[in-house]
Amino acid sequence: MNQGGESATSRLREEHQLILQVADGMQALLADAAEESWDFDAFGDCITFIRLFADACHHGKEEDLLFPTLEKAGMSRQQGPIAVMLEEHRIGRQYVRFMSEALEPARAGDTEARARLANSARGYVELIRAHIMKEDNVLFNMADHVVRGSNCDSLCVAYGAVCGRRFEGHSKDELAALAERITRRPGGD
Repeated sequence: MNQGGESATSRLREEHQLILQVADGMQALLADAAEESWDFDAFGDCITFIRLFADACHHGKEEDLLFPTLEKAGMSRQQGPIAVMLEEHRIGRQYVRFMSEALEPARAGDTEARARLANSARGYVELIRAHIMKEDNVLFNMADHVVRGSNCDSLCVAYGAVCGRRFEGHSKDELAALAERITRRPGGD
């Protein structure tokens, strides 16, 4: 922990909760789509949120800041928890790319594209839920034991700098509002 009582992973854990809310929103979209009630705009919002918040902002902090800090403390990037998380980030990006590529053809009525969109969204939801469980219960617990004091202070300052950036013109707060819109859409939870 740092002097302010923040651990090396507390901000990342908070972001996980928002990502899980969007995963729940996608699950509701998938249920509607299974009954042929497609909300393509909401799927587009999910893709935007995942690309910019979950990947660029959140996974960016993990890959560019937390993981290198853990490597300096002796954890391997080639095997173990960091390697698993990096592979899952790669798979998640692949699902998002598939969703993005299928969105417009699906909107135009292409039934194969609709199947690709739904299958990729379902795969992403399953992946991200399991991924977050592993991070929160394994890797982040390890990180909180290893990254303390001034190292934690430096890491938290660096997280703050990332949070202050814009992601394709969107602030972190705007992306959080997008998540709120996804989870509160008519017909959603």
